[in-house]
Amino acid sequence: MTTTISRNSVGFSELLDHTQQESRRWHDWFNQHSQALDVPIDIAGSATVRDLLSHIVFVDLLFAEWLLGESITLAAIIDPVRFNNSIDKTSPDAIFSVADSALLAWRKVLEKTHDEKWDEIMSFPAPTKNMKASRRKCFTHAFLHGTRHWAQLATTLRQAGYKQDWQHDFIFSPAMQ
Repeated sequence: MTTTISRNSVGFSELLDHTQQESRRWHDWFNQHSQALDVPIDIAGSATVRDLLSHIVFVDLLFAEWLLGESITLAAIIDPVRFNNSIDKTSPDAIFSVADSALLAWRKVLEKTHDEKWDEIMSFPAPTKNMKASRRKCFTHAFLHGTRHWAQLATTLRQAGYKQDWQHDFIFSPAMQ
């Protein structure tokens, strides 16, 4: 499906392109600085950078699978902390393989969701089924969730002496002219 993007809006595919580029850069960076995975951090209930990374990729995968209508493990919804801890965090490759799976799932979401479906209101799975949001809002939430945590992570790592060698700002992204 090809959709024309109004010039006064941002396309989800452009945001996803930026997310994928950042993910690849982080993956490469963590392969060169794997000791940074164990830097202490206190964000989103995480004790270490490795925990925060698994939280970010877990939420991305969870939302993408949910929007695709795929079966979401009930354990992931009832006890997300324990399920999140089941993600293999032994290496950057292990963590970022989940990130790659999430990005593929998001690409499927964009491919399979027709324009009229983006405003469809969805009920969150149990135990938060009283929450409702449009597919557009869910995508936007997942994107902003990751972006916010990546920024927190970058700051924490710089403060711990682990500077990244690229600009994270969207203005530097080739995802959009």
